[in-house]
Amino acid sequence: MPRALLLENIDPVAVGLLEAAGYEVESRRGALDEDDLVAALDGVDVLGIRSKTQVSAEVARARPGLAAVGAFCIGTNQIDLGAAAAAGVAVFNAPYSNTRSVVEMAIAEIIVLARRLVDRDRALHAGTWDKSAAGSHEVRGRTLGIVGYGNIGSQLSVLAEALGMRVLFYDLEDKLALGNAERCDTLEELLERAETVTLHVDGRAGNAGMFGAEQFARMRRRSLFLNLSRGFVVDHEALREHVLSGHVAGAAVDVFPDEPREQGDAFTSVLRGLPNVILTPHVGGSTQEAQHDIGRFVAGKLVDYTAAGTTTLSVNLPTVVLHGSSAARFALLHRNVPGVLARVDALVGGHGLNVDGQVLATRGELGYAVTDVSAPLPPDLLAALRALPETLRLTVLGGRAD
Repeated sequence: MPRALLLENIDPVAVGLLEAAGYEVESRRGALDEDDLVAALDGVDVLGIRSKTQVSAEVARARPGLAAVGAFCIGTNQIDLGAAAAAGVAVFNAPYSNTRSVVEMAIAEIIVLARRLVDRDRALHAGTWDKSAAGSHEVRGRTLGIVGYGNIGSQLSVLAEALGMRVLFYDLEDKLALGNAERCDTLEELLERAETVTLHVDGRAGNAGMFGAEQFARMRRRSLFLNLSRGFVVDHEALREHVLSGHVAGAAVDVFPDEPREQGDAFTSVLRGLPNVILTPHVGGSTQEAQHDIGRFVAGKLVDYTAAGTTTLSVNLPTVVLHGSSAARFALLHRNVPGVLARVDALVGGHGLNVDGQVLATRGELGYAVTDVSAPLPPDLLAALRALPETLRLTVLGGRAD
């Protein structure tokens, strides 16, 4: 029976899908550090994580039996994708499942900050009645600047326009503007025109520290700032200074450079206690609907890969989509050099088998070939395929070996 290890409190729907596919599943609430993860992966075929657990090159090399990692979230910067691919480990994520949840939270926080509801709430909890319109504004007619116009940024654009906001966006890639949104040629242009700035960039290394003192200074005075993307993209000391000076009228931050590993752990930040600042513990995508859909989506990808060899939406392997079944199927992940497929077919034919169907895809230095044959696979054929110098991983799928 194959084994799956799910960390960081992944939705139970993932457990059910994996168990239905024949997996023995172990679930743990917290993340694991490198040494503990290597120990826990003994005999594990599939690993499920969220954002805290780091799957390093050392982990990938230490556990060659690991077939796949599911990142039950959007980002995959916590995984060394190149090392995983070199070790023959497929990686899947959920690029769309929590988009709506993040967008709704951004809209809510824009309104809360514009109305200064955080300060009104704190005053009442402290026993002070402070009924005033000072500093409180509608969002209708105001200008929202979206930095990063991907799945989340573009959907936020549509909902913000429905509220009557004007929308600007900036993205490194040439993206289609939705509705009446206007593209800015530079980040500086967006910062100088927008009254609210919200970050929705990805976790690539080049985004580290992209928003600091210079960018805050370029923002319009008394503007609002949100970061629901990655913690390491913002200089929190600079944000603190601009909030205290009044240059930034309010901020909402959901992600932090260093986040506690376990539920209930202590949290420290220079942003704590600031006026009109909303701090949330990385819950932008944490709705029951989003977590359920992420669990269903990623577990489904893991099952499709390990049962049939399908790599649709894998973030590190070539894409192969397969249908139907055969007497026997094997998947060969190999180095992408000329002649591999010819040698594979020669070995199959040399063992008296006919190739019923075959799909090959490449991605950089990797090749991925899935082959259906007319009869069960003899052990000496499997041994010969594994012995090919280009082979990274051979998996028997959708059939049986003699």
